[in-house]
Amino acid sequence: MDDLVERWREAVRALGGAHGPGDLVARYAEPHRRYHNADHVLAVARDVDVLALADHRTARERAVLALAALAHDVVYDGVPGEDERRSADWARARLAGLPEADAVADLVLATADHASDDPLTCLLLDADLAILGSDPAGYERYRRAVRAEYAHVPDDAWRTGRARVLRSLAGRDPLYAGPHARARWEERARANLAAELSSLGDPP
Repeated sequence: MDDLVERWREAVRALGGAHGPGDLVARYAEPHRRYHNADHVLAVARDVDVLALADHRTARERAVLALAALAHDVVYDGVPGEDERRSADWARARLAGLPEADAVADLVLATADHASDDPLTCLLLDADLAILGSDPAGYERYRRAVRAEYAHVPDDAWRTGRARVLRSLAGRDPLYAGPHARARWEERARANLAAELSSLGDPP
């Protein structure tokens, strides 16, 4: 959790602010979270910084991306669309007075439908999907964690809903918007998606 706070403070300082993280740590420690927790947002923050450096982004752009990565799942109640909207509102309120507050909130909001024509936004969206390109063991941990978050959903309904999500992802061509993300994760991600779909009895 110290890394979470330090990354937040470092990004805020880079933008000339002094806005603290508030209840950021407490939110990511909520007991119902199995995947959308501090480990996830820290991974997204690390991955988006790697992509931003490779894309020659400025220090201010990298700071905005870092704050968006850290805030993008700050509200997670398992309500798609509403979670992202409330997370964006949280970021805007937490960063009130900072000129980049709206830019951070807009990036967070973009994670709702994971589609954008803006190259900066695409860096965050690609980093958020980096987990799909994990090695098989890492992907299996991710799969189990997501299922645990939806433990209240019966198996049949889970398989139907999960297959729908996976088919949507597998149908994207390319899956990752940026060349650096594609080079790092595309091939492995497609193999992982195909394998999970097969395990659900729904091959691609």
